[in-house]
Amino acid sequence: MRLEPRRKDRLSPRSRNLRATGAAACLAAAALLLTACGQSSDSATSAATEAAKVLPQKTTASPSATADLTEDQQERKKVLDATEVTFDDAATTAVGEVAGGKLVDLDLEGVDDDDRDESPSPAGSPTGSPSPTGGTASPTGSPATTGSPTASPGADAPVWVAEVAEKDGTVHTVRINAVDGKVIEARVDADQDAEDKKQTADRLAQATQTPEQAAKVATEKKKGTVTSVSLDEADGNDGGSVVWSVDVVGSDWKKTTFDVDAKNDTIVREETDSD
Repeated sequence: MRLEPRRKDRLSPRSRNLRATGAAACLAAAALLLTACGQSSDSATSAATEAAKVLPQKTTASPSATADLTEDQQERKKVLDATEVTFDDAATTAVGEVAGGKLVDLDLEGVDDDDRDESPSPAGSPTGSPSPTGGTASPTGSPATTGSPTASPGADAPVWVAEVAEKDGTVHTVRINAVDGKVIEARVDADQDAEDKKQTADRLAQATQTPEQAAKVATEKKKGTVTSVSLDEADGNDGGSVVWSVDVVGSDWKKTTFDVDAKNDTIVREETDSD
């Protein structure tokens, strides 16, 4: 039997074409897949970028500026941040407690250095005698003889302390909650004598300008919050001209005292507390 020699396998033109077409299709599919992945990545990156533009960036809080304040400035800030009742409103409330009375002194406790030395908390009183609220002292050192408390200032509530004088110079002390504006106490000062009353009446007779007018003059000179106004004699003029001494605390928490002539609203002295 005759054996035919084995032929080598050869691909027909049709098979070669099919294989080439299949390889091209695979390459095309791979290219599409890579393009889609690239577009997805680009889309994700673009979306993240747009979101970053819309959403606010989270920032860390900066250190409090309170650390840079002196002890006095920190105390003023603490008291004033808690105070809701303005000087004008407190003055109106105080005068309303005394028929025909006129304001001769109004002070926000805790802002003045002397207040803090004698009373560590804003709600405390400057001296050690008891008051009707039972636990805080009266601002003049005398026991309460008239009036009764109508509100409690709370442990940390700031307090306005006013002195309102009758026409004959008799002074009444009125304590006002500086948060809600309610009267805590209204009483006649028991430690006044005839000379004290006459001095007060004489000063009021000379003061043709109101404490509110003096406060306006002071705050026009320095923007800030009025924390104290009192009627006093001008420095070096014992028995002479009278001034409204006005304390203003500015945005830097420094206190400036203005002596405003009580007859013509002229500033005769200005002094800023460096602490």
